[in-house]
Amino acid sequence: MGSLGSRTSHKHSCECKKRKRNAQCDCDSEQDEDDAILDTPRRKKLKSTSRYIYQTLFLNGENSDIRISALGQEWNLHKVYLCQSGYFSSMFSGSWKESNMMQINLEIPDQNIDTEALQVVFGSLYRDDVLIKPSRVVSILAAACMLQLDGLIQQCGETMKENISAKTVCGYYSCATTYGLDSVMKKCLEWLLNNLMTHQNVDLMKELGAEMMEQLIQSSDLFVMQVEMDVYTALKKWMFLQLNPSWDGPIKQLLADSDAWLCKRRTDLCEKEPFLNTEEGASFHSVFRYVRLQYIINDLASARILERDNILPPDWLLSVYKNQWFAMLRTEFDNDNGPQEADKEEFELSSMRCGRKLTKDGDYCWRWTGFNFGFDLLVTYTNRFIIFKRNTLSQPCGGAVSLQPRRHLAYRLRLASFDSRGKLVCSRSTGYQLLTLEKDQVSEKPVVALTSNRRFKADALLNI
Repeated sequence: MGSLGSRTSHKHSCECKKRKRNAQCDCDSEQDEDDAILDTPRRKKLKSTSRYIYQTLFLNGENSDIRISALGQEWNLHKVYLCQSGYFSSMFSGSWKESNMMQINLEIPDQNIDTEALQVVFGSLYRDDVLIKPSRVVSILAAACMLQLDGLIQQCGETMKENISAKTVCGYYSCATTYGLDSVMKKCLEWLLNNLMTHQNVDLMKELGAEMMEQLIQSSDLFVMQVEMDVYTALKKWMFLQLNPSWDGPIKQLLADSDAWLCKRRTDLCEKEPFLNTEEGASFHSVFRYVRLQYIINDLASARILERDNILPPDWLLSVYKNQWFAMLRTEFDNDNGPQEADKEEFELSSMRCGRKLTKDGDYCWRWTGFNFGFDLLVTYTNRFIIFKRNTLSQPCGGAVSLQPRRHLAYRLRLASFDSRGKLVCSRSTGYQLLTLEKDQVSEKPVVALTSNRRFKADALLNI
């Protein structure tokens, strides 16, 4: 150790020592820096300028030149900081009487704004960063919009998008609509389309209004697990909760109680009129209108439930029966072998929505019924590939499916995985595609291949 110290001391000696004592020597400076690192005790970290300003000027109100009063509370603030706000900048720079006043009483017309939100918003003018709690974001956003603080508004929007869940989505969507945050509205709508059917929630169904539900039900992006009949069933439960908001029970009991309520209503009132034609049911008319009934009446059990519930007007069903009958005749006698091109507009409005959950790796095979005037389709998931197969020869009778030599299919297959709050983790989509299949033919290439180890939900939108 001694010899190492000796070598170090020799290394730092230089010709500069021979110069006058007042001459500047780089070696001396370097030695001082090393000494400071090695020998000087660490000092306590000094308070940052931002923190000092926040504590001294905002919290303590030192050297305040204006007092702001609102909602029964006062803040001793500074015009130079308040001018970061578009609201106050206009007030102080124009010919307004407030420009020379020492005290200003703020009128707060927005009920979303409270004193805690104003404390955060005023404080944001004196510091570099602001912590926004998800539970407080609506109030803070309202105050930030009133005071025209664009940076804080943007931060509120990002906080909302990162914390969308069943408990927050409706409140966030309403707030985003009020304050013009289009990106938040889009994220909330996307969350609802992904989770409304896949993670049904009683409290969420109670919160969803008719306008929002109408927007969801008509979308081809709605993740439908199982088939279109499940969309109708979900709407029936939602309608029951809207009319009976005090209902409190498990989600598994909701359908049974909804059916019992409809049955009791028909019995007690001797009601023969379809529910949507009654005064009580009129507000749900526009929502049920978007159920794709053509994919429900192809199944006998589902068609009987529609008749039993007596929710829908008979003319709705009669028109669907008529259209489907002619579709069958065209298929059998007019050589209608399916779509010739992927018509996106038609697809969005009339595709069959169906899907399944992939809970783990393995082999799965799904067959959706209701193609009795078209063709039967098998969707197989195996070895992390999804393939389509036209199924004809295994049918019990020749009239069960179309036996035309060749049929066309327009489809879009979407796959997605979500975290525990329903937030989208990853997704895949084939886009709008056309596929031609002969009898019992398997698609030559996989419709989609999964290469990751993530869990996926498959939502296949099929337009036949």
